[in-house]
Amino acid sequence: MEINEFAKKVCNALKKELGGSCRVECKEVKKNNGVILHGLLILAEDRNVAPTIYLDAFLEAYESGVTFGAIIQRLLDICREEALKEHIDMDFFRSFEEVRDRICYRLIGRKGNEELLEDIPYIEFLDLAICFYYAYHGDALGDGTILIHNSHVDLWDTCTAELFGLAKRNTQRLFPWVCKSLEEVLDEIAGQGDETAEASSDVFFQEVPLRVLSNVKRIHGAICILYPDVLEHLAQAMGRSFYILPSSVHEVILLSDTGMGSPRELREMIAEVNSTQVAPEEVLSDSLYYYDFTDKKVKMIF
Repeated sequence: MEINEFAKKVCNALKKELGGSCRVECKEVKKNNGVILHGLLILAEDRNVAPTIYLDAFLEAYESGVTFGAIIQRLLDICREEALKEHIDMDFFRSFEEVRDRICYRLIGRKGNEELLEDIPYIEFLDLAICFYYAYHGDALGDGTILIHNSHVDLWDTCTAELFGLAKRNTQRLFPWVCKSLEEVLDEIAGQGDETAEASSDVFFQEVPLRVLSNVKRIHGAICILYPDVLEHLAQAMGRSFYILPSSVHEVILLSDTGMGSPRELREMIAEVNSTQVAPEEVLSDSLYYYDFTDKKVKMIF
């Protein structure tokens, strides 16, 4: 079933179940790298905000054998859970003084985001773009992000340079950086394996010392390469320069330059992993970067 047909079927079913108590609508949502997802909004009469529920994953579940009735029931459960939350006053977002302490920055690729970049303030960095968001935090909605558009810059009577200054200060404060071995990160994600697997893993990581740089939340953590003095600190700890592999918008992988590897092979590996292992909207770049211990600068190799 095509996603648009599925979305229409879901909307009709929910409208029938909810009657006139909620507004139900589907819309296309443009994500990073030009990816378009299909969002469902269920807004109660006495609420001014509603979460966007992406139907693409529900369609996959439906095509995998989950019944349509079960999917509608799950969506109704989400609607009832949200109905218990209080009304959110978003007027604060009109005041620059109210938002300035939580303005942050993140990295996206310029290629594939040309249309988005026309509508948002950003700063070029190599083949990437530094863009800005508001880091929302509240009991009712939890943690989230609001992308800052040119219309917000006009509303707040600010500029890209001021946003950058605030983000440089706020992002590292709100989302401190963390750098761990790839082995530690995989253990956190998957848990400890059997002894044989651990033994072979130890050998691999001794031969290929990889480290993962992100923030404590592991959300939009690739920006940590721009945190003041972080790369210099890590280079001093390694005692050498290193390659930077853009694993995703959420983290980068650091590989010590021992003179053994081939930059071209690393570049080919990045492109292959991005096309097969990383969600399209989370791809940062296919490029290979390098931090020079002497120059203390990040450069793009190719």
